[in-house]
Amino acid sequence: KISDKRVIERPVLLAPPASTHKYARGSAIVFSGPPLRTGASRLSAQAALTVGAGLVTIVGEYEALKEHAAQVTAIMLREVDPDLAIIDDRVRSALLGPGAGISTRTKEAVLRLLQKGVPLVLDADALTSFELQPSEIFSALHDQVVLTPHEGEFARLFPVIDLADRFTAARLAAELSGAVVLLKGAETIVAAPDGRLAVNTHAAPWLASAGSGDVLAGLVCGLLAQGSSAFEAACIAAWLHGDIGIRGGPGLTA
Repeated sequence: KISDKRVIERPVLLAPPASTHKYARGSAIVFSGPPLRTGASRLSAQAALTVGAGLVTIVGEYEALKEHAAQVTAIMLREVDPDLAIIDDRVRSALLGPGAGISTRTKEAVLRLLQKGVPLVLDADALTSFELQPSEIFSALHDQVVLTPHEGEFARLFPVIDLADRFTAARLAAELSGAVVLLKGAETIVAAPDGRLAVNTHAAPWLASAGSGDVLAGLVCGLLAQGSSAFEAACIAAWLHGDIGIRGGPGLTA
């Protein structure tokens, strides 16, 4: 549902045409966490591939990639380089944050990635790493970035915004940051910098499980790779994520 009375076409996920190929469906990059913290990024990468991205690559340290190699097959692996040369004209979306670690290193990686201008999902540690200096990331964000905080991460990144009214909070955060904000919860709110606001209530409590948010971030990344705008990708992903929870039912894991 939309917050105002404007007629806004609902975001729709369409099947690709019969003539499509993997490169036309888009290439997505997911940045790995360090060794022994690779599971979150792997969940994200698997979700990006499942939702329809044509190619998905996990990028990380060599030792971390050895862990991924024991787990994935259709997902490609590339060692990270300091200049992010992996982000070329073929890459349509990227995701950083799941399992990344809260550190200056993560902050620097986020800022370098934002300079590339590629549609981007920032989740988890990529958000909390800016807790002490949120203005540092706000000045670098753009409207094809999706931030995916739960309420704790939201409070750390936007300490001046009161979460008592989640709708207003999400809208203010989008205006302040210049990015699309997906505020997770039983009602997931998606706010765009231009004032658009959508609410997803199609969900289930079974999604309250470790790694569920990593899957959501991966869904957004995979949709961005296929050409959805940041706002549309966030809306579609929130609904699909909720539908997975409903269909999965008790015992659902990420």
